[in-house]
Amino acid sequence: MMFKKITIILLLVGLAVTGSYLFIRHRRDQQIFRQRKAEWCELEKSVKQDVNRFNQECGIVIKDLKYGWEITVNEDKLFPSASMVKVPIMASIVLASRQGKLKLEDTVVLKNKDKAYGSGVLKEYAQGSRFNIDDLIELMITQSDNTAANMLIDYMGFDNLNSYFKKFGLNNTNLARKMMDFKSRDQGIENFTSARDLANLLEKIYRHKLASRQSSQICLDILKKQKIRDRIPRRLPSGTVVANKTGLERNICHDAGIVFTPQGDFLICVLTRHQYQYARPAKIFISRLAREVYNCYQ
Repeated sequence: MMFKKITIILLLVGLAVTGSYLFIRHRRDQQIFRQRKAEWCELEKSVKQDVNRFNQECGIVIKDLKYGWEITVNEDKLFPSASMVKVPIMASIVLASRQGKLKLEDTVVLKNKDKAYGSGVLKEYAQGSRFNIDDLIELMITQSDNTAANMLIDYMGFDNLNSYFKKFGLNNTNLARKMMDFKSRDQGIENFTSARDLANLLEKIYRHKLASRQSSQICLDILKKQKIRDRIPRRLPSGTVVANKTGLERNICHDAGIVFTPQGDFLICVLTRHQYQYARPAKIFISRLAREVYNCYQ
């Protein structure tokens, strides 16, 4: 009988201690939430001021990936996508491989018509060289290799890729021409996207909702290997993990990615169309925005 009483007392004490702990933790979490929310509101004001100072066309989506808070500017506005279209191309091919329509180990033959100047090393290879699809994807993303992108576009086909874009819910993103095909662009044939489309696709990848966890992780791992780091990662502390993709053409400068921090992860997508002779002011604008958001998580 005494043993039962002691057991009940200990149980009640345990419940009381647990309840107190949960109450204190709830109070602490609520305090952190209110503080973070206040900081986010201040961040939104600061971002809008930066946009006004930049005084060029831009589309922006910044999102806290824990609470879902967003800061948006012209998020549905269409911009020439430049190399940003390589992200949905990657996602389409990875999904096609999961569906059994191709294997990432399959090879593609380089043709002279696929060679494109600008970013990348494949343009220096001889016609007839063979490359695995997974190698082409990595070169297309991490080095923004235009020739690799053109080879994959030929392999998949415009209609097929655009069909996958729709499956991903990319209502403002299309593929109408190859990389560096400025002759088509001068004729009004252009690839477009929006900050909202890119942000939604990146979030699908982040949350492992791109068809499967494995497909999403493949894409995320490749984005983390990005070698062009002169925009979002530029002002972030050394060692900060960023999964991003850049885009650059004449008067076009973009970057979109996910930044991982110990205090929480955030998504940032900045598309710009500027009138500068060089892209440096736009790159600085993007890197400053990324640092401002990062500081909000410290």
